[in-house]
Amino acid sequence: MTSIGSPELSKMFDAIAAAIAADKDRLCQLDGIIGDADHGIAMELGFNAARDAVAGLNLTATDPTALLNTAAKSFLNAVGASSGPLYATAFMRGGAAVKGKTKLGADDAIAMFQAMAQGIKDRGKAELGEKTMVDAWQPAAEAAGAARAAGKSLADSLAVALAAAERGAEATKDMIAAKGRSSRLGERSLGHVDPGAASAVTVIGAMAQSLNSAIPGKV
Repeated sequence: MTSIGSPELSKMFDAIAAAIAADKDRLCQLDGIIGDADHGIAMELGFNAARDAVAGLNLTATDPTALLNTAAKSFLNAVGASSGPLYATAFMRGGAAVKGKTKLGADDAIAMFQAMAQGIKDRGKAELGEKTMVDAWQPAAEAAGAARAAGKSLADSLAVALAAAERGAEATKDMIAAKGRSSRLGERSLGHVDPGAASAVTVIGAMAQSLNSAIPGKV
C-alpha cells in the first residue's frame, strides 16, 4: 500500500487544474444560459492559483493540512465570485479533517472528500434540490462514505462518488434555481444543467483519478 502525502496532493491540484482548463469553454457555455458566462473562467483562475501556490511549497516540509489551507487562500484570492468562498471552505474543511497527519490512507482520503463536500454545503447554505454544486457534491460524498463503510476500495468508493455526482448534476436540469443569480430566472432555469454542479463533476473526476494513482488497487 502506498499513501497520499503533500506531493500527491500537489499532483491532485495539477490534475484538477488541467481538467478544468479542458472543460472551461463548456462550463462558460452552460453558465451563459442561466448566468453571466464566466464560471469556467473563474474556476480556471481559482484552480490555477491553487495549483501554483501549492507547487511553490516545500512539499517535504508541508503537511496535507497546511497544503490545503494554502490552496484555500490562493483560490479565494483569485476568485471573488461565489465559487471562491465555497471551494476555499472546502479545502479548509478537508485540511481540518486530516489535521496532524503527514500521510493519508484510504479512509483519510474519504474523510477529506466528505469534509470538502460538507464545507461547500455549509458555506453556501444550500440544500439538495436547489440547483447548485451541492446537488453533485453531497450525493458524491454520501456515496463515497457508504461504499467505504461497506468495505469498498478507495478506487471503487471514488468511482461510485463520481457516478453519483454525474447523476446529481444531470438532475439539476429538472430543478428551478433557488440560489445565486440564476434564481432570478425562476422556471426559465428549467432544462439546463447547473454550471456549478457540472464543474463539480469535473473536479471530482480529476480528484478520483489522481488519488487512485496514489493508492491503487484494492486498498
